Amino acid sequence: MSTTQGAAFRATVTAAGFVLDVPVIGRAEAAERVVASWQDGAELRQLPCGRWLFILAEPVEIRADRAPGLPVVRTGGGVSATVGADATAAAPGHLAVGSRGVTVLHRIAELTELDPAEWLDLSGLTLHRPRPVGATEPEAEPVVEALPQQPEPDLRAAAGIAPRSERARRLTEDAPAGSRRRPTPFAGRPRPSSVDRPYALAAVVLLVMLPLLLIVATQGGVLHIGLLLLAFAAGPAATRLRRRTGGAVPGPEGFAAGAGAGGATPEPERGRARRPLFNALLARMAMRTAGPLVQGRHARYLRELTTAFEQRRWEDALRDAIRLTGDRPAEQKSWLSLGLPRRYEGALRATPRAGGSGGAASPLSGPTVHQHLAALYQRAAEGLEREGRIDEAAFVLADLRDAPAEAVALLVRHRRFAQAAELAEGRDLAADLVVRLWWQAGERERAVRTAYRRAAFAPAVERLAADDPAAARELRAAWATHRRESGDRLGAAEVLWADESLRPSAVADLRDAVALGGPTRSRALPYLLALGAGQSTRALALAVLDSHGDPAATGRSVLAAALADLPAADPAADRELATAAARAVVRDGGFGGTLGDRDAGSRHQRLLKRADPLVAADLARPHRVAPAAHTAAHTAADRPGTLPVLDAALLGSGAVLVACGQAGVRLLTPDGRTKARWDVPADQLVLADHGGSALLVAGYGRVREVSRLDLATRAVRPWTTLRARQIVPSFDGRHLITADEDGIAVLDTLAPRPTVVWRELGGDQKLVGRLARTPAGCTGVVVSPLADGTRVIELWRWDLPGWELRSRLRPEAFHPGRFAVLASGGLLAVDPRPADGQEQPDRTVLHWTTERPAVRPGADPAVEGLAPHAPVADGDHWALAVPGPDGTGTLLHTGVGAACAPHATVLLPQADPHPAGLRRHADAVTHWHRSGRVLATTPDGATLLANLRVTVD
Repeated sequence: MSTTQGAAFRATVTAAGFVLDVPVIGRAEAAERVVASWQDGAELRQLPCGRWLFILAEPVEIRADRAPGLPVVRTGGGVSATVGADATAAAPGHLAVGSRGVTVLHRIAELTELDPAEWLDLSGLTLHRPRPVGATEPEAEPVVEALPQQPEPDLRAAAGIAPRSERARRLTEDAPAGSRRRPTPFAGRPRPSSVDRPYALAAVVLLVMLPLLLIVATQGGVLHIGLLLLAFAAGPAATRLRRRTGGAVPGPEGFAAGAGAGGATPEPERGRARRPLFNALLARMAMRTAGPLVQGRHARYLRELTTAFEQRRWEDALRDAIRLTGDRPAEQKSWLSLGLPRRYEGALRATPRAGGSGGAASPLSGPTVHQHLAALYQRAAEGLEREGRIDEAAFVLADLRDAPAEAVALLVRHRRFAQAAELAEGRDLAADLVVRLWWQAGERERAVRTAYRRAAFAPAVERLAADDPAAARELRAAWATHRRESGDRLGAAEVLWADESLRPSAVADLRDAVALGGPTRSRALPYLLALGAGQSTRALALAVLDSHGDPAATGRSVLAAALADLPAADPAADRELATAAARAVVRDGGFGGTLGDRDAGSRHQRLLKRADPLVAADLARPHRVAPAAHTAAHTAADRPGTLPVLDAALLGSGAVLVACGQAGVRLLTPDGRTKARWDVPADQLVLADHGGSALLVAGYGRVREVSRLDLATRAVRPWTTLRARQIVPSFDGRHLITADEDGIAVLDTLAPRPTVVWRELGGDQKLVGRLARTPAGCTGVVVSPLADGTRVIELWRWDLPGWELRSRLRPEAFHPGRFAVLASGGLLAVDPRPADGQEQPDRTVLHWTTERPAVRPGADPAVEGLAPHAPVADGDHWALAVPGPDGTGTLLHTGVGAACAPHATVLLPQADPHPAGLRRHADAVTHWHRSGRVLATTPDGATLLANLRVTVD
């Protein structure tokens, strides 16, 4: 270092660069100055003191007082120096900086280089994919099939078991009906002709009937012989009669004709054919006469099997053992067989699906034999485990003992988490157990996907916390990341909040949730206040509590309820907020009807204890006002807008998101002013349940271009182009339900390409109409073929997210093209009927099909007027359009739930006959029409939340 020479500042200098004092002006201001003065080929480096050196590609003439920083000049020797620094002691390639009366030297090549490209945020830019001129339909991306496969653990190689012996094969030649049989000698050959049948019948009589009659004659009497001959003769006759009358055994499709309403009979258990009465009678008569012989064979088999187990001849014992199908004999087959159980031929491993690969319990096995085998297998599993033969022990428990949970516990004890997870998933054990095992096995991504698909994150974390708290914390963080990626910022924060050590990492998610507004903002504010947020957060919470309007729409009741459970970190702020919340509860008459009387009373008392004592003493008790029982009536804007509305939804923030086709997407205030707009074509909105994101869908025939909109940051990014018949208008933030030619396909929207993670229907089963979805369930109309070639129309309902089929109903009335489906399992079909004495219909009758039909003393409900279109539905809300009272416009009759009458009406004056739309989202019901009008109400239709026209800015 050397002292400064006292160089004078000039008004104008030729600057080769600048030194920016970042610690004083801040990084944001410094970055803005660099970007404003950037040249192609410029460099940016950081000094050890935190300041930046901005080196220009070409020197510029600039006034010193208008420079972005302290100007840097170059001397003749290649030395750079700031104005006022002594450059005589510097070597070429160095920078001389004057600081506090001294000159500090820096070698420029050794300074840390900064990249200004990292400052640029491109998320707000819209990427447009150019298409050839004249192209009518974009190219659809191929869909990746990634359906979850059931694992099949294979322990045979690990056990090292050799094939069975020839002697054992001969001893177990016979097998009971229903077990898996070996191909017969005639397999693949022509069946015997009718000419050969008499000879075959004679052979059966000589080889079977004569020895059996001899046994009966020696042990029974004439009556036994007669009954036996009658049973043998009646069995084939009954079979031929059944074939002539068409009494075929229904296959898996038979359930379509038998399940649900309509008095139909459900299908018997799949895989078990119905046996005629005479077959059972034949078996019983045969056992009555030849029982001692058969019982001897079974007794010998049990003795040999027991001896093999007791002598620890595991190879013979395990292969000859029979599978126990239940703990009670009643769960075994009710029919009898004369054959021995077939020797087990499959791999000695814990198979993922029980049944079909081994022998069943003997028909002669009573409770004593069943208990004997169960105890024998249990001792064998314990002995194999002591010997370290874990694979065979798991096979005994899972396949022979029919106790897969015990086999999983065995594998876990020996730290075989991957095998345990495969077995647990293959046998459909508890979802939280499967998730925990996959996580412990190191398959983190598979664990997360399984937990998300089967809604098992919470129990899996709870179950893992008891064994491994650190792993449970990691799984909780992965759960939060999964929710954050799907756009659910508040959900991610709530997940992290349960672990105190993870709470600070939730601040960014909470701030994004506050940006969404509405009830989401109100739920996020108490968490920020509990973390010690500043005055601005406190002022925002007070503003929400002092706001006017509907308490549910503004989030006032939600914020008051949340503050009752979560106090603020600052005692003074907590007292002020509790006082304002208690006042809001009294003013609104409670917590907006979201809580029960007891819960609401306890929360109000908690607020009063923390509020200002003087204010709390003067406040009255909240008095809930019951809503008046009447049909609410609302009228939309009296004239159309200037932009078409193809889809719309009222968001939790109170803003309205509108899709205007090729005119793009707009975010409007409740009175119609534009808050934001995106130049992205869209004619359908697919909203996430949590309200943090939406999919923008533009249709070009069967091809759909899909983009993703983050409602917190308002950034849009394209996702994919896919071919689909329909897209359900709501999703969970990740999994999108679509319908294609193969049935129902569930796509992962967070994957870079459209990836199918689940499928339903397919084959000959076809979906009719549109699907209805809520976070808890999905319903659709399905046409299924029957065994006789006919088709049946049914209403299918699944539980989400696991897609468990819960019901299949036959509609009592079904009119193609004039029905709507509710997600809770109801179907509304409309039927125009003429009034008495008139030829033209003037009313529309509503026909409901539900799982629990409502008892109605009168006829089906009806609305005045002829419905020109089918009803529309979203979730469990529905609407039916009829002509307006004066013959012009459209009158919407709206309701919620199945088997109910309309509870509100919406009039669209001067509306054309185009069908109106309906959307249920964020505690609001939005009605929209192509003419450019949007009207939103509370779910009960009593309160108007928004009424606007969409116009060009």
